[in-house]
Amino acid sequence: MSLAAPPQDPHAPRFRVRPPANWMNDPNGPFRWRGRCHLFYQHNPDAPVHANVHWGHASSPDLAHWEHHPIALTPVPGGPDEAGCWSGCVVDDGGVPTAVYTGVDRHHEGLGTICLARAADPDDPALTEWTPVPTPVVTGPPEGLDVVMFRDPFVFRHDGRRWALVGAGHADGTPSVLLYDCEDLTDWRFAGVLLDGRDPAAAAAFGDRATGWECPQLYATRSGEWVLVVSLWDGHPWTTGYLTGRLDTDLRFTPRAGGLLDHGRDFYAPAVLQEADRALMWGWSWEAREQGEADWAGVLTAPRVVDVHPDGALRVVPAPELHRLHAPVPFVTAPGRVPLPTAYDLTVSARGRATVSLLRSASGAELTVRLDPDEGTLTLDRGGWPRKEPGAPIVVDVPPVEELTVRVLADGSLYELFVGDRATVTERVYRRADDVSELTVTPGAAVTGWELVPPTHG
Repeated sequence: MSLAAPPQDPHAPRFRVRPPANWMNDPNGPFRWRGRCHLFYQHNPDAPVHANVHWGHASSPDLAHWEHHPIALTPVPGGPDEAGCWSGCVVDDGGVPTAVYTGVDRHHEGLGTICLARAADPDDPALTEWTPVPTPVVTGPPEGLDVVMFRDPFVFRHDGRRWALVGAGHADGTPSVLLYDCEDLTDWRFAGVLLDGRDPAAAAAFGDRATGWECPQLYATRSGEWVLVVSLWDGHPWTTGYLTGRLDTDLRFTPRAGGLLDHGRDFYAPAVLQEADRALMWGWSWEAREQGEADWAGVLTAPRVVDVHPDGALRVVPAPELHRLHAPVPFVTAPGRVPLPTAYDLTVSARGRATVSLLRSASGAELTVRLDPDEGTLTLDRGGWPRKEPGAPIVVDVPPVEELTVRVLADGSLYELFVGDRATVTERVYRRADDVSELTVTPGAAVTGWELVPPTHG
């Protein structure tokens, strides 16, 4: 079943990965196999609430056309994951795709186990059947560290050897990332703390609000620099941060720069696919409305290519494959007043101050994006569409430039803004029946917009 089927709910994204109904949260295990990109995700198949967590599954030949598959991982009654198959990754283990994930049992109090499940038929390009290994490979955190949060394994390779990270939080409120040697996936050995919240670069980038670091991801860039991504937990999902730096042969990570991965309020728990020539990232965008308002909740963002600028800041752009979703001709190529489709890809560039309006309410309020290249700022003002937690306009700072560009990917209620290649803003905006979706752009700015349409093959 294609993900581009028309939704019943006008707020439901059509072109991003999400289950046909019910709950979704973290993306898990993006993985290339037999010519397809597989993407898994946390999923409650029974209700649009966070409970009874399985692994949902979709795959794509081209990052634009996605197809649903049967649920990959299901909690096993009486097993280490009977209360939920939580976040993790997928790796190639000697030619067998293997899920490495957090198992939660019925006594769960924050400490998960690390479990494995293997593809039943590695020759199946769709990877539709998975067989869980009944015994966890790690039954809990290492002794002596006073760990009170332990979950979300991520496996990576460094200098030809396989290692894993696990997100953690300690009793004194310090977040950390734990390191394991897992060259043999069935035999994990604790190798120390990769990094914790007392590191000066981490403290400068994230502050001291987080008490746990979830969903750690570590990947190499084309320049040889490494990026550590952590989701900041303060008792609830908060936001996501990154650190760029050096990973030495002794697995010591030395950060040099960092900051927020996304400046919006609806982005969390990203997962990274390390490829030979690039790294791809998907994040979870939760609902900015009350649970139960629809028969679905949660969506994954568009795939993003992530790299590092020479100054250590993260470089993020939409995956180029998304152009396959463009209609044959653009719907706008010059400033003016133009109706906006439900899903679109819009680029606006300005050499002076410029304002873009994307939505207008019956009272005259507007959803606006203001660009100021001289100051190096982008401001998103959605005051006319308050969230359940209202807030001030979002202001993003980037280095001043001669020309500032913003690219807006809108799909139903999901808005993803790319400020040049320096910053992203992910927000959910729910249009009302009497709202007008209309584009206006300050004269003098350059604008091009494409409606998103179901992709075709061939």
